[in-house]
This record gives sequence, structure tokens and C-alpha cells, in this order.
Amino acid sequence: MLARLFPVGAALAAGLLLAACSPGSQAPGAGSVSAVAPADDRLAGELTRIERAARAKPAQYELALRQAADAVPGGAARLDVVVMRGQLAAMARDRALTQQLVRRLRAWPVAEQRAEAKVAAATVDAEYLRSQADLRGARKRLADVDTAALAATGPLQRWRYHRLLAHICGDIGELDAAMTEGHQTLRLAQQIGQPWRVALSLADLAYTTMRADTPARARQLVAQALTEAQKDPDPMTLNSVYTMRGIIHTDDADASITLQSYADALEQAAVAGADSVRALGLGNFADYHLRQGRYARALELAEQALPLALATGSLGAEGVARSNIGLAKIALGRVAEGASEARAAIALDEQQGSIAYASDGWQELAIFLERAGDLAGAVNAWREYRRLSERVLRDETRQLLLEAQERQDAEQRARDIELLNRDNALKTEQVQQRNLGLMLWAALGGCVVVSLGLMWQAFRRVRRTNEALATSNASLKHQSETDPLTGLANRRHFQAAIRSLSGPDGLSASVFLIDVDHFKRLNDSFGHAAGDAVLAEIAARLRQAVRDDDLVVRWGGEEFLIVAASREGLFAPQLAQRLLDLIGSQPVAYQSRSIAVTASIGFVSLPVPPHGLRLPWERAIDLIDTALYLAKAHGRNKAYGVERIHASDVAAVEQLTARLEAAWSEGQVGLIALSGPGGGVALPGGRA
Repeated sequence: MLARLFPVGAALAAGLLLAACSPGSQAPGAGSVSAVAPADDRLAGELTRIERAARAKPAQYELALRQAADAVPGGAARLDVVVMRGQLAAMARDRALTQQLVRRLRAWPVAEQRAEAKVAAATVDAEYLRSQADLRGARKRLADVDTAALAATGPLQRWRYHRLLAHICGDIGELDAAMTEGHQTLRLAQQIGQPWRVALSLADLAYTTMRADTPARARQLVAQALTEAQKDPDPMTLNSVYTMRGIIHTDDADASITLQSYADALEQAAVAGADSVRALGLGNFADYHLRQGRYARALELAEQALPLALATGSLGAEGVARSNIGLAKIALGRVAEGASEARAAIALDEQQGSIAYASDGWQELAIFLERAGDLAGAVNAWREYRRLSERVLRDETRQLLLEAQERQDAEQRARDIELLNRDNALKTEQVQQRNLGLMLWAALGGCVVVSLGLMWQAFRRVRRTNEALATSNASLKHQSETDPLTGLANRRHFQAAIRSLSGPDGLSASVFLIDVDHFKRLNDSFGHAAGDAVLAEIAARLRQAVRDDDLVVRWGGEEFLIVAASREGLFAPQLAQRLLDLIGSQPVAYQSRSIAVTASIGFVSLPVPPHGLRLPWERAIDLIDTALYLAKAHGRNKAYGVERIHASDVAAVEQLTARLEAAWSEGQVGLIALSGPGGGVALPGGRA
């Protein structure tokens, strides 16, 4: 077990005073904050050690730093101390002190440090708002930072700024922005050269990557994070990395890495004396046992975590604990009590603006209610999950890692186009110069034929350059609107194409939403490469089922969307049955293995009888999404289609969509149910 590295109280104050006043050498392992003199280097080392331990006891560290602050000389050293005090006050949720320090930073008197002070003020302010669960306010505060001020700020403060922004973007569901900010954070950490900052940056990226549905890459990143953390270990860095390692390896067939990681994380939290961190660690450990089916143990750990979370005011840890308590109770047969607890946890996340966590909460609740036999509750939870996941996964965020990996190629293509543009501009200038010269010569010597010939040659060159540029632009546009795995249109293309199919009164088409059954278990059983092969094969089968002018979209992950212009007669049910048969009749061949696959489908033809109601495409997708989850709740490998709905306007449709199964029983909605071949999917691992 590591010895405690961080003194508290008077001892720390004395250490800071010594660091500020003595001309000694730089502290071992310390990073430079913004100092140049040896004493400043020693102060930077002390501040770095405080920053590493900050999550453990922020209020105590702030008090010690406050007692020593007056002895710190002016200039950059004084700014560093004020910034660190602001960070600690924000973590401790001390509103008055945080506001006081933020005002002091905003009014910083030294002109050459003013840009850095303003960025630090925004970061401290956003940190406090985040601690109060105001993620939207924190996001806005950081977004308001002037780009010129950020560019003039040193790498250490920029690292704090971009890391906090990455966390907030991830928590509110902006995974694309979180990925971009995470890479920027890692580059800055490597520039600063402190292994613990690199380790935290890698761990953050690993989590965002996992949420972008690329677990293999996430495992690589968290392994790199642990390597960096062990180069210069401290309890809180190790706690963060071990916790992330446990989360990312949760779905491994071998549980040893996860169990050891959670145990190590709790041990490091105890070494640092961080009760709020222990609460979150216990909640994460409970979540693991929940996933493994050890419900009594999960309930025991979550109930240990909740009092710690409440005592330390940790809203994040409280949400995790309440969610796991609720799910464990549902699994143990206390369905109503558990569902109420789980919904309270989700409400807490939504109130905080943590849309991504709330979305995950609804999905887990739907799965547990379905297993417990509460189909009506499960369908409602699935609808809420869909409502939030549409926000979380917009712009095909599940493809974020692939897009990041292709970014280098895209940048190269952009550079090529820029060169073409420059070449085009140069040739245009040359044509203008030649035109002027030819006119002069024509006036002087009458060389009209020669000038026309030269102009024609120049014109042909410019035209060839423009044609090459247009071809490159068209190629880039096609790539940006095409899913690289399946070759289908992506959501970006859908957003442009759907306008041509929608009139002022709404959509007139047949719409199908297809979701591959048990896809997560398929990935776990056969590997993610096999999952990619399944998606590519299903995309080919979908294209086989429709006409060339029908729109087939990779909607996200294992979901596909079809918009077909035909809507006459029994077209929609016939196509839905054909889709079920094509997907489920033949297994997918992968590396000499046969993978059985089925899908669930929701569909509707617009206008909807009996009132001939058209719907905006967003409402149409909401309707068939609910029908899709009815198909899943009633056994999967099925298609549920809306053949009539007794509603005269969009608002009435929304009300019936929210209670679709009940409305079906009451005769207000007519549904047609179709079944695919084989009656289901045989995959190991139990019910999904």
C-alpha cells in the first residue's frame, strides 16, 4: 500500500511557505506551472502535488493553501496559487469563496497574465457549476471563453480547460465534442510532460471511446493510462485509472481484471481518505455485480455507497447508488419499489443535465423490467431511452472513433483541395496577366492570333483545374454522407434527402425502422469484427429488398431506416415480411462460422388511415420506434406495423404513441404483427 503523499493543514501551509520563500532547487517530479525562478519551481511542485490529491479533500487543501497564500510573492506565482484555490473551492462546492476567487481572476491586474487569468476564471466557474450539476451552465461558461485568450494561455491551464470541457461534453451526450476535446487534452498533457496528467487524459479518452461503442480501442487506451500512472504513482491518479479499467473491462468473459481493478480503486481511495470517491467506487462495484447477476451482492454494495454519497454531497455517486439499488430490487422481485428507486436516479441525472447517464438509466430499467415481466413498463422505458439516445447519439456518434481514425486521411484530402484551390487562383492570376500583356501586344503589334492561342491554352488549364476541384469536392461530399462500414447513407445524407419526400403537410411514404436483435451479445460472443461483418451483410440484404430509389440509412449502431415512396395497398406489410425473411432466413458466414441473426421492425405507411393523417418525419419515427419496441417486448424476430390510428392531428398521435400498447387494446390504434423465420436467435448468455 502506498504511503500518503499529501500533508494536510498546518504542515502543508508551512511547506508552501518554505517553497515560496526559499531559493532551493526544484522539487522532484514537479511540473512547472508558470514559474522561472527556483523558488517558483518549488512552489509549482507543491501546487502540482495538491492538484493530484484535490479530489480527496478539496476543502482542507484550500484552507491550507489560503493560510500560506499571503507569503507567496506577486506575479505568476501569485496567480498560480489563486487559480489552485479556485479549483479547490469549486470542488468543495463553496459558492461564496468560488465566486470571490473568480471575481479576483477576472479583474487580474497584471496585463501580461490577464488572458490566462480569464481562462482560469471560466474554468473555475464551470468546475463549480459542474459540481452543482448545472452541466448546461458549465458548458456555456466554457464556450464563452475568447479564443484569443485561450490561445495566449499556457499549456497547463489549457489542459485543465480542455479536460473539463471534455468531461462536460461527454456527460451531456456530445460525444463528438468530447472526443475532440479529449485528444486536445492528451496532446497538452504530453507537452507538459507529467505522466499523471497523461494517464488521466488517456483514461478520459478510454471512457469516451467506450461510450462511442468501440470497446477494443478503449481497452488499449486504459492499458496505456495505467502504464503512465505507474511511472509516477499517487493514490488519486491510480484510483481514477483503476476505476476506469474496471468499467471498461466489465463485459469481459474473464472477470479477474474487473474485480482486481475495482478492489485496487477502493484501496487507493482509502489511502487518500476520499469518502466521496469511495462512494462512487462502491457504486461502480455494485454495477459490476448487477451485470453479473449477483443481485444481492449488488444491493449490499449500493446500500453501502448511498450513505457515503449523501454525507459527502456527491450527486454523481448518489445517482449511481440509487440506480443500482433500484435495478437490484427489480431483479430480486421487488419490482414496484425498485422501479421507483431507478426512476428517481434517472430524474436526478436529468435534473443535472446528464443526458447520457439518464439515457443509459432508461435502457437498463427497460431491460430489467422486461426480464421481470413488466412489459408495459419496459415499453415505456424503451421509449424514454429512445427519446434521450436520439440526442446523445446524433450525427452518428457511434461512428466517432472510425471518423477520428480517418481524420488524418480527411485532412490530407483537405490539403490536396487547398493546393488545387491555390493552383486555380495562381492560374487565374496568370491568365489575367497574360490577358493584359496580350492586349498590349495586340495594340502595339496586332498579334491577335497569338494572344487568342495563349488565352485558350490558359483557359483550358483553368478549366481542367476546376474540374479536378469539383471532382474532389464531390468525392468528399459522398464520403461525408456515406457510412464507411455498410456503404449505406448516413444520417447526414438522410437529413438532406428527407426534405424531398416531405411536403408542407408531412411525410408521404412507408417508413421502416430495423433493429438487430441481441446485437450486444453477438459482439460479446463472436467479437466486434464479426459484429461488423453482420452489419455489412444485413445492409446488403436490405438493399436487395428495396428498389434503387428507396432510401436505406445506417441509423446508428445496429439500427437501419428505410423510407420507401410506395404506399399502395399491402406494400408495407409485404416489404416488412420480406425484410424479416431476408435477415433471418440465412445465417451470416464469418470465418467458417455461421451466425444466426434476426431483427425487430416497426413500420407505418403515411398517410395513416382512417383520417389520412400525414406526420412530420420526426413524429413518424417516434411512432415506429414505439412499434419496434413492442416487437422486442413480444419476443423479437417480429415486425409491428401501424395500419390505422384514430387521431386527427399530430398532438393526438403523440398522445397515442406514448401509450401505444394500451391504445391498441382499446381499439384506438390498429397494429399488424408479423413473425420472421425460426422464431428467434440462439445466442449464448441468457435473455437480453
